[in-house]
Amino acid sequence: MLTLVAFIVALGLLIAIHEYGHYRVAVACGVKVLRFSVGFGKPLLRWQPKGSSTEFVLGVFPLGGYVKMLDEREAPVPEEERHLAFNTQPLRSRAAIVVAGPVANLLLAVLLYTAVNWMGVEHPQAQLASPVPGSLAQAAGLQGGEKVLQARLDGEALAPVRSFEELRWLMTRGALDGRDLTVLIDQPGRHRTREVTLELSRVSARDADAQLFRKIGIVGPWTRPVVGDVMAGSAAERAGLRKGDVVMAVGDTPVVDGQQLRELIRDSVRAGQPVARSWQMERNGAALRLEVLPELRLENGQPVARIGAYIGGPPEFVTVRYGFFEGLWRGAVRTWEVSALTLRMLGKMVVGEASLKNLTGPITIADYAGKSASLGLTQYLVFLALISVSLGVLNLLPLPVLDGGHLMYYLWEGVTGRSISTAWMERLQRGGVAILLVMMSIALFNDVTRLLG
Repeated sequence: MLTLVAFIVALGLLIAIHEYGHYRVAVACGVKVLRFSVGFGKPLLRWQPKGSSTEFVLGVFPLGGYVKMLDEREAPVPEEERHLAFNTQPLRSRAAIVVAGPVANLLLAVLLYTAVNWMGVEHPQAQLASPVPGSLAQAAGLQGGEKVLQARLDGEALAPVRSFEELRWLMTRGALDGRDLTVLIDQPGRHRTREVTLELSRVSARDADAQLFRKIGIVGPWTRPVVGDVMAGSAAERAGLRKGDVVMAVGDTPVVDGQQLRELIRDSVRAGQPVARSWQMERNGAALRLEVLPELRLENGQPVARIGAYIGGPPEFVTVRYGFFEGLWRGAVRTWEVSALTLRMLGKMVVGEASLKNLTGPITIADYAGKSASLGLTQYLVFLALISVSLGVLNLLPLPVLDGGHLMYYLWEGVTGRSISTAWMERLQRGGVAILLVMMSIALFNDVTRLLG
């Protein structure tokens, strides 16, 4: 239920803001707006403020919206109202009305990110878990437990890293841009700092998928190697594991953190069969040793060992909060960075340099909406900001059925001095619809694949 409510609220808000951008600028340019609708289909609610020419409508299907303006191309317009029609406005006014929708979404994202910066949000601190074996992080000499103090991508200056989320964002940007990431770390127990470079330029843009951070080797923050909830009838219960057990070693391998312990469990497979290992643990201050035989599960067609227990304690959290001006500035910068990253990712998918698996549809968005809402207001606001940026950027793409397509028509008109012909507009519209349908089909396929996987 929470997922459905969070999804509907998110869609309704973002669509309303987008359409309000069109509406507000249209009114400011002197265009008569006939209808402002959030949603399609049969109206659930409609009203018309006294003295207004605009009818406001809430449709039954909240998957879009529209602003219907007086326009001679759609219906006859009385001569005395021609100056109020959209098609009779100068080019700059029409362009401003069209671009106002995406701009409204981007401005909303700035406000949402800024609000989160002002409110403060709890994030895991930037302390690294053990690197994935064979990954870039392991090749760079990271062992787990290091605290990241500062970081920089190639071509940038070192800047403080206040949380693991900031570090994750830098890794994402570096991987997509093909830029190495240098981190200044404080090594546990050594009381000294050193610089380590993660060669993210070796990560192909095609690898920018759900497994990206496993390839880099940093999949999460440091956590204590403790056993959490144990499932009834699981391998963990049969072995005698209990919630709160602290794992010191698996076989002859000392355990540093929860991430390493999870990897050791995953790899307890030989010749397609689970392998029993001796676990050295501490329980209520006393040392003990247990033999643990995992169970096999198939993941992406590969056998992976599981024990049926939550592994790893909660990470150390820090509150990240900014002042008025810094929070506003960071909100604008984050909106710009996410917008640029979205465009680069779309470009790489178009030329085949990135996987189409990165396209997501309404099922995934609804799932993320519910999960973010369950984590609290700030996480939900971050989710809204991300989707608002995506909506703004996607609508600016030069596809004929989107706002960017109309801007493309106006660019042609501005350069040639004449508007595009009706015949060509119809052809382009059909092509744009076809491209959108293909994109939506791929996104929906990816949604279902993730759901079933």
